[in-house]
Amino acid sequence: MSTVHELTDRARDVFRVVVESYLGSGAPVGSRTISKLGQMSLSPASIRNVMQDLEELGLLAAPHTSAGRMPTELGLRLFVDGMMQAAEPTADERAVIEARVGQSGPIEDALAAATATLSGLSQCAGIVLVPAREPRLRQFAFVPLGPAQALAVLVGEDGSVENRVVDLPPGLPASALIEAGNFITAHLAGRTLAEASAVLATQIARERAMLDIASQDLVQRGIAVLSEDSAHRPVLIVRGAAHLIDDTAVADLDRVRNLLDEIEGKEDIARLLDGAREGASTKVFIGSENKLFALSGSSVIAAPYHGRDGRVVGVVGVIGPTRLNYARVVPMVDFTAQTLTRLMT
Repeated sequence: MSTVHELTDRARDVFRVVVESYLGSGAPVGSRTISKLGQMSLSPASIRNVMQDLEELGLLAAPHTSAGRMPTELGLRLFVDGMMQAAEPTADERAVIEARVGQSGPIEDALAAATATLSGLSQCAGIVLVPAREPRLRQFAFVPLGPAQALAVLVGEDGSVENRVVDLPPGLPASALIEAGNFITAHLAGRTLAEASAVLATQIARERAMLDIASQDLVQRGIAVLSEDSAHRPVLIVRGAAHLIDDTAVADLDRVRNLLDEIEGKEDIARLLDGAREGASTKVFIGSENKLFALSGSSVIAAPYHGRDGRVVGVVGVIGPTRLNYARVVPMVDFTAQTLTRLMT
């Protein structure tokens, strides 16, 4: 089964009612329940036959022999891609998102606010992939702190300043600090730390006559300490994980344990969200479609947001149960990403 158009009209109607009822209640849906809704002129027996056909196609499943049916992950994917009618955020929801994201302060505060707001409105865990700050080097200097330490100071082209403590070898002359700082400024200006690290060895070899051994070592230490710190900077903000522990989760302690373990793996979530950078629109990962949340049966909805030059700089989204309200949450995530893009530009 590849598209919803391959279903008969009757099967499509029954399937839509089953999915929407299940997403609303979280409970399997029986033929009598569908019949009582009065949305279609079919007998419970006819509805049961259609549900059986949908089960054979792998779109519905029965958790118990006597229970009704619920959509499978394949069924949810078919519904999200081909049948879902998106419900745009209300004026109040848009106002709340814009107000909280637009508050003055560091960009990290705006990203945290976006995550918390999404979590509260969707009743899911809000997540945001923080853009990696890669300032291009304008000036570099070493400020002595004592005989054994110095402060490596990087001034970026955007005016940002970063500094880290560097351990010095015994007996290093003060002139080496000046030489090393001047060398980095002269030969690595205009590059990011990653770019500077990549060409550092070549630059030192090319200009070896300009630097003594002590200064060469200091140049490498200075770039290395700032690069290492940048690589380990937290890149993911998660808010509202408690929303994921609903009544059905509490009844399944193994699922709760798996879910909390998955949430703890922030680097793994960051890699998953990184995959959403490539798309221009909101992406939906349902259950085992992503290996990270295969054990807990959770879904991820994520959308990229852009910087001033139009490049994708981060991803915002939610983690929730597979039975979340996709029609409401997908547009909400998309609007939040658009709001962050406006903030960034």
